[in-house]
Amino acid sequence: MNRLVNFLGRALIACLFVPAGLAKFVGPTPFLDHMAAHGVPGELLPLVAALEVVTGLSILTGVCARYSAFALGLFCVTTAFVFHFNFADHAERTLFLKDLAIAGGLFVLATSWPISRYLDDAASKPSRLWRLAGKPATS
Repeated sequence: MNRLVNFLGRALIACLFVPAGLAKFVGPTPFLDHMAAHGVPGELLPLVAALEVVTGLSILTGVCARYSAFALGLFCVTTAFVFHFNFADHAERTLFLKDLAIAGGLFVLATSWPISRYLDDAASKPSRLWRLAGKPATS
């Protein structure tokens, strides 16, 4: 049960960042406009998009996920302070707090347990992998 909940949680995090990063590659204009409105150089957009896609997939797969979670946590804190610091606007205040909450969850993910343990445990027990895949174990 823990592995399933763990995977679902990581998948939900990836569902936020991977499509957001891909959208920045596919249609960069609104993102560039938003960045310019806040004084952020547009040259950073490809780096931001790559960060979101690569770290999101890393968290989903569990490969180097602790580092990725930490990096995305820092990214969310930065985003909150750069783009959503207008507390007079209720929507911006809400986005600020959501970014901080997401960062908090990512920091917990980065520091509370080794994700690779789940992958290592599954790999060391091939019969469990076959059962998860819906196939009978041969051993």
